[in-house]
Amino acid sequence: MRLLLAEDEKELSDALVTLLKHNNYSVDAVYDGQEALDYLELQEYDGVILDVMMPRLDGISVLKRLREQGNSVPVLILTAKTGVDDRVLG
Repeated sequence: MRLLLAEDEKELSDALVTLLKHNNYSVDAVYDGQEALDYLELQEYDGVILDVMMPRLDGISVLKRLREQGNSVPVLILTAKTGVDDRVLG
């Protein structure tokens, strides 16, 4: 299974990549929302892990653009936000 991980915190990204690869996932890691969108427009993924708060383009905006383009790849949203409104938005 091929995943795209978009997480701007390098240490967290490295830890997640290590964990996912240990569990036999193929992972491409990017560090901002625009880079995530660029990868998603050029390559096929089985799933995406998106941080909400990223530079250049936030995770929610990436997800909105994906869906507007008709891309229905499954997306898991990562966030430190805990508000109900944040969960509903995601």
